[in-house]
Amino acid sequence: MSERHSVHAPHEFDVTIVGAGPVGLALAAWLARRSASAALSVALVDARDPEAAAGDPRAIAISEGSRMLLEPFGAWPADANAIERIHVSQRGRFGRTLIERSEHGLAALGYVARYGSIVHALAGAVRRTHTHWFTGCRALPPHVEPGAQVVKLTIESAHVQRTLSTRVLINAEGGLYGEAHGKRSGAETVDADTPSASLAVKRATRDYGQTAIVGTVTVSSPQPHVAWERFTDEGPIALLPMGGVRHADYALVWCMRPAEAARRGELSDAALLAELGIAFGERMGRFESIKGRAAFPLGLVAADTLVRGRIASIGNAAQTLHPVAGQGLNLGLRDAHALADALAGRGATPEALTQFARRRAFDRRMTIGATDTLARLFTLDAGPLATLRGLALTALECVPPAKTALARQMMFGQRR
Repeated sequence: MSERHSVHAPHEFDVTIVGAGPVGLALAAWLARRSASAALSVALVDARDPEAAAGDPRAIAISEGSRMLLEPFGAWPADANAIERIHVSQRGRFGRTLIERSEHGLAALGYVARYGSIVHALAGAVRRTHTHWFTGCRALPPHVEPGAQVVKLTIESAHVQRTLSTRVLINAEGGLYGEAHGKRSGAETVDADTPSASLAVKRATRDYGQTAIVGTVTVSSPQPHVAWERFTDEGPIALLPMGGVRHADYALVWCMRPAEAARRGELSDAALLAELGIAFGERMGRFESIKGRAAFPLGLVAADTLVRGRIASIGNAAQTLHPVAGQGLNLGLRDAHALADALAGRGATPEALTQFARRRAFDRRMTIGATDTLARLFTLDAGPLATLRGLALTALECVPPAKTALARQMMFGQRR
């Protein structure tokens, strides 16, 4: 067990965060920055050391709103590449809309960075605080006595167990993709082996019947700082600019039916790139190489509530979204930012968590609903639906206020 604190430090905390991914790390850093007057003691628990994630090449979309939250306390990834234009269209059908940074008076609409770089930057910010950091530890389901003023959390590593007492417990664990894989639309589940298990939190799930092939591709005719969302008969293809030599590196998210994903998973790189070129078109020339190939089933998982008593869930522990529009991390960061505000203002109390949940309800409903609608509308292939999609994209281009409202929701969400 590795601990980033004195061996004599007490194991009683105001706030304990389980999960040191980007959302958990951001919450710890914001709490340290905002709660100086309240002097909240904060513990962070994770099964991995953050250095283990430093080389993770997965690409993550970061909105301009998230940059505004992260950059002030020095947690901005060094390799973040700006998105200045977003091109949304249908492959082989009418309908197209362009979103330009100049339309919003911004330096960028968003950014693309490696997951490892985001974790590295945030971990550096947390290290500059007095956060008590337990690494290499697995958190067991918490124990909550009726009417108790604390939550008991047991953590273990290498057959060694230790119990922490905390006034509030924050579950920030979660996967990037596919937590709904294999679950049918409309089902409700209760996780059995996470810190939220004892809450019996209901989670609405939807299986989109799709798998995403992801990786980093290079193209022969790049268009720097342009992100692409191309809707095909199989599902959306997203290409996010990562820069690199000649600005030719793009993060790929290619959505398709699971059977096709399985078939393509057996293809050579050259054969896979040839099929990608047919599916996407020739707008950026040829697809020349791919690395970091992986596949993830796609689904929606959304908890019915963020808070139960003294325990709250944020980020992917609260909701996992379809990657269309790249909203997962950004919604989670807004969760963490609002929670830090509430805890700094009201202390580590159930009242603070209730305030947080109330404040986040509208943004969660809007973002989850918009992402789910886009995922379903643009993953079904039928003649009438394709026509409706084309009309919707054309309407966005012809009605600037509607396009502005959608773009600003995706960049900044709803902050209340």
